[in-house]
Amino acid sequence: MKHLLIFIFTISIFTSCKPSEARRPISNNSGSFIDASIERNKQLNNREYAQIEAFITDSDKPFQSSEYGFWYAYNTKIETNTQTPKFGDLVQYTYALKTLERQVIYPVKELETQSYYIDQQELFSGLREGLKLMKEGESITFLFPSQKAYGYYGDEEKIGSNVPLVCDVSLLKLTNN
Repeated sequence: MKHLLIFIFTISIFTSCKPSEARRPISNNSGSFIDASIERNKQLNNREYAQIEAFITDSDKPFQSSEYGFWYAYNTKIETNTQTPKFGDLVQYTYALKTLERQVIYPVKELETQSYYIDQQELFSGLREGLKLMKEGESITFLFPSQKAYGYYGDEEKIGSNVPLVCDVSLLKLTNN
């Protein structure tokens, strides 16, 4: 009798350890959320590009588009020096941020002179790429769509969600690494 109980117990353990089938999802998502998100982003981009286009049309500066997805116009252009910042170079610069309606968000005096090691520190992507286009002594106005500036989250202080920016930058000093 004792052997029979051990045998039954052993059999029940092995048969109960049968791998279970994977559970199927309760609902089947059709991707409509993703499709709606894509559509919202397309509309946002179209609206921002239309605003930027209107800004450029109203401006007296000749803006050009960059390969990085933003526009820029020279306020001061240096023709003689051809050196631009490379990875690891130290740049000192000033900048101011405005809305496309030309409302000042951060003036130069509030942001003060900045020091930045190219591609080695945190900086929003538009300014990071824009600084690489500049030469020492140049001043450029950049137009950044929100995805090249502070994006969906803003800066959690003065810049809201999905705000395209006008950024006036002056490259004061370039030190090669």
